[in-house]
Amino acid sequence: MIAPQNDEETSLLQRPEQPTAKTPLPWNQFWILLLLEMPDFLSSRTLIPFIPQLIRDIGVTHGDESQVGHYAGILQSSYYAAHTLTIFHWSQLSDHIGRKPVILTALLAIVISMLSFGLSKSFFGLVVSRIVCGAFDPSDSMVKSMLMDITDATNMPKAYSYIPVSLMIGNTVGPLIGGSLSRPADRFPDIFGRSELLKTYPYLLPCSISAFFISIIWLVTYVCLKESVSTTGKTPLWELIKKGFFGQSYSKPRQPSSNGIFDPANPGEVQSKPLPLRALLTSKVLSVTASYTTMGLFHMAFNSVLPVFYATPIELGGLSLDPPRIGVLLAASGIIHGVFQLLFYARLHDRFGARAIFITGVSSGVPIVILFPVTNALARAYGIGMAVWLCVVVQLTLKTSLVLCSPSIISFIRAAAPNRASLGATNGIVMLAAAVGRIIGPASAASFFSYSLQEGHDAWSIYYFFIAIVFLAVGTALWLPRDPSVWEDSQ
Repeated sequence: MIAPQNDEETSLLQRPEQPTAKTPLPWNQFWILLLLEMPDFLSSRTLIPFIPQLIRDIGVTHGDESQVGHYAGILQSSYYAAHTLTIFHWSQLSDHIGRKPVILTALLAIVISMLSFGLSKSFFGLVVSRIVCGAFDPSDSMVKSMLMDITDATNMPKAYSYIPVSLMIGNTVGPLIGGSLSRPADRFPDIFGRSELLKTYPYLLPCSISAFFISIIWLVTYVCLKESVSTTGKTPLWELIKKGFFGQSYSKPRQPSSNGIFDPANPGEVQSKPLPLRALLTSKVLSVTASYTTMGLFHMAFNSVLPVFYATPIELGGLSLDPPRIGVLLAASGIIHGVFQLLFYARLHDRFGARAIFITGVSSGVPIVILFPVTNALARAYGIGMAVWLCVVVQLTLKTSLVLCSPSIISFIRAAAPNRASLGATNGIVMLAAAVGRIIGPASAASFFSYSLQEGHDAWSIYYFFIAIVFLAVGTALWLPRDPSVWEDSQ
């Protein structure tokens, strides 16, 4: 049940009292949302361990090792480029036709994309596969919107403390699948050595396994998930398209949902309706958008460079690790982050607040960046020994605070929404800007990394770039209020 929250159409004299007791989590639907958090991470993490080797195999770099990071960044950014062009429209569409059909479309797109990726034999084919997935995959945004639909300010931190269970599974299983089952005919000749299909398409097996798991999630979602927004009496999709694809707000007043997720006693909820884009661009929405975008820019830049740094030869600035080791490291990292958030996020939120957690997270980027050149310097001097592994562990542990930024910002997105009926569109605006940062982050970071490896160039260029992003993220984080309730109380 959604806690009372007022939109711009509700009089201050009619404002209901803020809840004092914590609302129990709606587990009958919440467990499905936890399941829906997995596909995006499962699919992307499956690809990460073998992408550097795949780029080498298809020959797009022509043997130039310094260009591997550049093409890996392009491959990752292609997903977010398509994602950016469509995510706001998908999110706003979900306010009109519901979240469930959009989520089902997204899951189907991920399945098709994974199979296509495993069957691609050219860099162009790989890029097209990621573009298809990005264009039709607003699943992460939709899950966040549904979580905000079915929770309130009292139980949202608790809900997000459980999210790591899904992320941990996706971040752990994905790298293990991709790192262990890529090139199966070479790695397991007794089992797969006679398969001409797997010899021709050496990365099809991990992609197919991920696609199979996501197909099961699609089936569970289709059967069990209930719609979290009412679409009764709203304009049909074809009418929305003919009238300019949401140039105005065409929906009729929202009615209480029959599935019990909406509170019929909340009069403001009945009267609210989706707002046009211009009405959504408030100072609150812009502030939280800037904070989330700069944080996401650094997070994605770091994530894109990390496996390339691991795979790059030591003499060129990396650690010379093979895909299985990279997969194990990323899987272990996912476990650490997930357990920490599960056990401590709700407590930290209650003790320090969302803003303090967010600022601490983005500030942790400074030591995270410094550990890149330190780790490589130790590897050059002493080889891959205890000192190097200690630096790797410390860096991945520090990343935990960066991971906590995402659940912390969600409460600000919810508080910044002008009304409840425009929650999906508001979330879409934030996710759109974040997607832009995710386009710029991997491509620019990977290009800076490749540039820094080339002879005659400053080897520290990539680290200057990272530090600049960190300071930008800290600066925008300072715009956030001390608590999301400040924004809600001011409405």
